[in-house]
Amino acid sequence: MSGNKVFLTQAQHDIEQWLEMLNSQRYLSEHTLLAYQQDLLKLATFLAKAHCQSWNELNRKLLNEFVGPLLATNSLLPISVQRMLSAIRSFYDYLATQQAVNHNPAKAFTVKRQARNLPKVMDVDLVNQLLDAQAPNTPHAAKLWIRDKAVMELLYSSGLRVSELSHCLLNDIDLSSALITVTGKGNKTRVLPVGKKAILAIKEWLKIRPDFVKADTPNYLFLNERKGRFTERGIQQALAHQAQRVGIPQHLHPHLLRHCFASHLLESSQDLRAVQELLGHASISTTQIYTHLDYQHLAQVYDKAHPRAKK
Repeated sequence: MSGNKVFLTQAQHDIEQWLEMLNSQRYLSEHTLLAYQQDLLKLATFLAKAHCQSWNELNRKLLNEFVGPLLATNSLLPISVQRMLSAIRSFYDYLATQQAVNHNPAKAFTVKRQARNLPKVMDVDLVNQLLDAQAPNTPHAAKLWIRDKAVMELLYSSGLRVSELSHCLLNDIDLSSALITVTGKGNKTRVLPVGKKAILAIKEWLKIRPDFVKADTPNYLFLNERKGRFTERGIQQALAHQAQRVGIPQHLHPHLLRHCFASHLLESSQDLRAVQELLGHASISTTQIYTHLDYQHLAQVYDKAHPRAKK
C-alpha cells in the first residue's frame, strides 16, 4: 500500500474517532456532523495529493492553497469556508490531545466574513394559523399531527435548536413546573420555560406516545414511526409536510420557528439580555443576527438595560 493510501486510511479513522467524540459530548446535529466529515475528508484528500503522509504536515501555506481556490472559484460560500475552518481548527485541537500533531495551522487563519441572509420571519398570525390548524381525518395522520404539533409548539415556545429537541429525554421536561432542560452547543445546559399551549400539546402527545414505543425504545421525548429517536432530519421533513398540508406558503423548517421565537419575543419585550439567555448565545452580537431589528436599536436596548452600560 502506498504512503498516500496509508495516510488516507488513517485519516478516515481519525476523523471517525473525532466525530464519535463530538456526537457523545456536544450533541451536534447530524447535518453538522456530516458537514464536518465532508470538510475533513476533502482536506485529507488534498493532503494526500500533496504527498503528505501525516496531519502534522499541514501548514499555513498548504492551508491557503486548500482554501484559496474554494473562494476564488465560488465552489463554497465564505460562510461554508468559515465552517470548514472551524472544523479543521477543532479537529487539530483534538489531534493535539492525541499527540498526533504539534501545531494547529488553522488557529489564526481567517477569511472575510459574509453577511448572513436570514429567512423571512413568519408573522404571529401565520404561526397561529399553523399551530391552530385542524387535525387530519385519518387516525394515523392524526397521531402524527399530534406529535408534530407538540414539536412545533415546543420549538416556538422555547426557542430550541432542532438538535436540542431531538435529544430531549422524557425526564428533561417538568410539566408541572413548565420547564425543560436542554443541552446545547458546547455541551452547555440551560433550563427554559415552556408555554401553556406547548404544555397542552405535549400532554396530548404523551397520551399517544405508547403507540410509538416497543420494548427497547430509547427514552427520548419524541419518537418516530420506527419507534426510535425523532431525528433532526425526520423533524425537518415532518414540519415541511405539515406546513404544506395546512397551506402555509413559506418553507417551514425547525430553525425558522426558533427565529420566530427570538424575533417575536424581542419585538414584544425589547429585553435583549433575556432573549440571549433563552437562545443560549454566548454573545449579544449573535442574538442580534436572529432579529429583524437594526443594530442601533439593539444597542440602545442594551445601553438602557445593562447596569454597566448606563452612562
